[in-house]
Amino acid sequence: MGLKIRLLAAILAWFAAAGVHAQSAVQVPFVQDFAQEAKAAEAKRVPILVLFSRADCHFCDQVLEEFLLPMQRNPDYQAKVIMRQVRVGGGAPLRDFSGKPTTHGRFARDHRVQLAPTIMLFDPRGKELTEALIGLSTPDYYGGFLDQRIDEALAKMRGPE
Repeated sequence: MGLKIRLLAAILAWFAAAGVHAQSAVQVPFVQDFAQEAKAAEAKRVPILVLFSRADCHFCDQVLEEFLLPMQRNPDYQAKVIMRQVRVGGGAPLRDFSGKPTTHGRFARDHRVQLAPTIMLFDPRGKELTEALIGLSTPDYYGGFLDQRIDEALAKMRGPE
């Protein structure tokens, strides 16, 4: 009987680990090439949502865990927006919307991002489509504010249909 219990426990632990791995596989990737992302956004006729985050930012982690990652797992949002991250102050290279080389930190400075988290929505040419969502002062309403901006940006991308 002890062997069966240990075997069952091992199987359950494996399933639990597989479930955690599957959930952690969903992420909001750090951008490397906005020009490439713009082509995908143009083809899908959706905006590009950019989370400007910092490595040591608890509120950035909260925005990711409570809002953006659940949205990434939801097929409805996959049809509405492309999500990427930029590390404020980061030195990782990236290409901007025009294809010019820059860094995460420089891209954030060029867009006047001073606080993290900041969310901005862009069209494929790099034009800001909505007012930036800065900080996380009202978590209870944040999802609504975020949805409102996504819907506004999507409407601007698709125009009257």
